[in-house]
Amino acid sequence: MTTTPAPARKKKRSAALGKDARTQAELHLMLLPGTVSMLVFGIVPLFGLLIAFKDFRPIMGFDGIFTAPWNNLAHFRVIFNSPQFWPMMRNTLGINLLGQAVSITATILFALLLNGLRSARVKSFVQTVAYMPHFLSWVVFGGLCINLLSPDGSVINNVLVALGLTKGPILFLADPDYFWGVAIFTGLAKDLGWGAILYLAAIAGIDPLLYEAATIDGASRWQRMRHITIPGIMPTIMIMLIFAIAGMLNNNFTQIYVLQNVLNKPASQVIDTYVYEVGLQQFQFGVGLAISLMKSVFAVLLLVIANYGSSRLTDSGLF
Repeated sequence: MTTTPAPARKKKRSAALGKDARTQAELHLMLLPGTVSMLVFGIVPLFGLLIAFKDFRPIMGFDGIFTAPWNNLAHFRVIFNSPQFWPMMRNTLGINLLGQAVSITATILFALLLNGLRSARVKSFVQTVAYMPHFLSWVVFGGLCINLLSPDGSVINNVLVALGLTKGPILFLADPDYFWGVAIFTGLAKDLGWGAILYLAAIAGIDPLLYEAATIDGASRWQRMRHITIPGIMPTIMIMLIFAIAGMLNNNFTQIYVLQNVLNKPASQVIDTYVYEVGLQQFQFGVGLAISLMKSVFAVLLLVIANYGSSRLTDSGLF
């Protein structure tokens, strides 16, 4: 039995280490643009959180973030004392709660029905049509919705009048009573097909042998869906539900901003549009940042609570 001399082993080990070092250096070099971007746009701006607790003025410049005097939580008091606070919270939670309830239910049903289609051509056509609105910006899609809901000879109003459901055109975007429904159903129409992708992927991961065994046992399509498909995608449903609960204070800013006007503002003013209005239009950066920070804290709390509830009830969660 021959053994490699110690100097040869040492030289071989050094060569291997040098090769690993070169490989790691190349990989880190590839990661460098992303690392720099994360530092510049993700880490450095965190110092700006101090603005929520200080009397900062834009004329102070960057140094003012650190040198401005503390304001004893004055920005937070401005938020809670604002007459817009509670209507804004009501609109944010109302649109989100009803919207997520409708969206999650409709998306799951759409995915189940789409999966049950036997014709590959019909399935492909329906998928394509349902996915297309997602790739339109809200500026374009919102403009189409505004035209469809217009009281001046729009398609929807003409159909409602022709069917005798209404005596005249409805001011969908001028009446605050209709705004929540408009926001919910326009959001559903835009993202229904895209949201079903995750559920279709989860359905594709279910073992086909389960369906074959159930078919042999005489299970109907509804029974297979109820006892195999829905339990099989339940972890995915719970994860999406956790995300929905965590984002309960987040609205689609672009959607609300495009559909919002002076007449429907009592029902359309949400946290995101309030932050834009106060922080950017009125240059009250401290107030805008304070409410954004408060929203982020509540989002983390909701995420932890939703994940804990999901883990206890279904043994599935994010962590």
